[in-house]
Amino acid sequence: HVQLVESGGGLVQAGGSLRLSCGSSSGHTGRMYCMAWFRLAPGKERERVASIYFADGTTDYADSVKGRFTITPGNAKNTVNLQMNSQEPDDSAMYYCAADPSISCADYEASHPYAYWGQGTQVTVS
Repeated sequence: HVQLVESGGGLVQAGGSLRLSCGSSSGHTGRMYCMAWFRLAPGKERERVASIYFADGTTDYADSVKGRFTITPGNAKNTVNLQMNSQEPDDSAMYYCAADPSISCADYEASHPYAYWGQGTQVTVS
């Protein structure tokens, strides 16, 4: 069905920057009304880092990354980027791209799962 692919992860020193990208490699070509980045670190629950709600153009961020991370639409439809600046060791995690075709996703709580997920890209901040 819909396959999302992330790229851009890697090793970065504290204070450095990484840019993650995500796009659909196959499947559904209709508009995704929401796309988001989640992260999962060992011993922690999954958390939504940033989201963009295409239905109204708004974005939302976890408090821990506000002012440091920026989510933006990609050059193609159903793509998204995450610019991560001033990174901290606590940012180390597997980062997952997610998308949802339902317009109702604009009202999802931060813990609400999305319909489609990528395989993840590892970010390690030393």
